[in-house]
Amino acid sequence: MRVTIDDIEVMGVVAEGGPPGAPAAFETLDARIGSPRGRRFYGTYDGREYRACVAIQEGDDPQALGLTTWRIGGGEYERTKLTDWQERIEEIGPTFDAMAAGCEPDYARPCIEFYRSSRELLLLPVK
Repeated sequence: MRVTIDDIEVMGVVAEGGPPGAPAAFETLDARIGSPRGRRFYGTYDGREYRACVAIQEGDDPQALGLTTWRIGGGEYERTKLTDWQERIEEIGPTFDAMAAGCEPDYARPCIEFYRSSRELLLLPVK
């Protein structure tokens, strides 16, 4: 299913070693922001860096938290859901590959994992 999203201002941590470093990056992010309640979390991967991110909310001070900021580029994305993602982490990469086989990816923007409790939306940028 194709969707259009707006730019998303985020703060976060670059994972050491790319996607395999994602769990540690999210642990660092969680420790710095405190309660995750009401927050929107993302994982982004641009082929070089994996970033554990959270959308910036009013009152956030990324610099005081020791977090970097950036923008996830909006536009058209191909969307799919990967339910029970905690038990299926090894399927994330192959799911993105399968999505890319059916469209024209735009790798000028990162692939996005949007975490929604035990459901996860995977967003592949498309042209």
